[in-house]
Amino acid sequence: MWSSGRRVLQDLLSQPAVRSFSLTPPQNTVVVERWWQVPLSKVGRPPRLHPRRHRIYKLVEDTKLAPKEKMELILTQTVPKLGGRGDTVFVKKSVGRNKLLSQGLAVYPSPDNKQMFAEELRILREGKLEERIQTRTGLMTVEILKRSKLKIHQMPVEEFQLNKEVVCRHFQKKLGVVVPPHALSLPFESVRDAGDYWCDITVNGMDTVRVPISLLPYEDPSASYQRQLKAERQQTEADISEPAAAAVEVGAAVNAVPDAEAGKDSVSPVSGAAGEETAARPETIRDTTAPPSDSSKKD
Repeated sequence: MWSSGRRVLQDLLSQPAVRSFSLTPPQNTVVVERWWQVPLSKVGRPPRLHPRRHRIYKLVEDTKLAPKEKMELILTQTVPKLGGRGDTVFVKKSVGRNKLLSQGLAVYPSPDNKQMFAEELRILREGKLEERIQTRTGLMTVEILKRSKLKIHQMPVEEFQLNKEVVCRHFQKKLGVVVPPHALSLPFESVRDAGDYWCDITVNGMDTVRVPISLLPYEDPSASYQRQLKAERQQTEADISEPAAAAVEVGAAVNAVPDAEAGKDSVSPVSGAAGEETAARPETIRDTTAPPSDSSKKD
């Protein structure tokens, strides 16, 4: 019996080595270390542990709270809010396994896959213009530029001129779009006068978008200059409102003159009648208040 068991053990040891489960990183494990080191003991004797001191541990690693590694994949189709075909993305393992890989939207970044998609992108970039396909980032850039308008304020220097370098710098500063000089086309070389202009931007050598540009006068950001501008604006509004108020008063006076004349015509007969009545009233009062005549006394 012992010989058979020894034979089985030798057979197991003679088999080719397989990957041990201990080589895989453990999940949700906590690694701790004693705060106080245990002193060495004599050979053949157990270590001398303190009843309280050697039961204190410090945390070395907690894999449960460690950040989870993301999965690297290469997209085979355009995925909204993620990327286009040939883009390398890093996603959560659950998203990569349950959505991208299962639906055929992505593949693993093996050397063969990387070489295949790199060659495909090179052919698209170097091929004919009719055969090229705009990337997802390019389409998003085109949509942003269609809704954009660039405003540039003049600088308080005599040498200031609006040219390609200034326009490219303001595109990145105000709109967050990096525009290389070779992709920008202006109808002028340089301009200094304030006004409305435009420029053409070519995205990836395929789509061209026209963006309006407004060159505005210089504005001092200081508080004193802002107060001065506010006072000038109020004065301008007051100058505009005064003639309007005067015109309204003149119109009201002109409308009041015919009304006054009509009032005179309508009141005159009434006043005449009222005068007659008042003239007649004293007579009646006089008649009623007069003493009785002599004929009545005789009677």
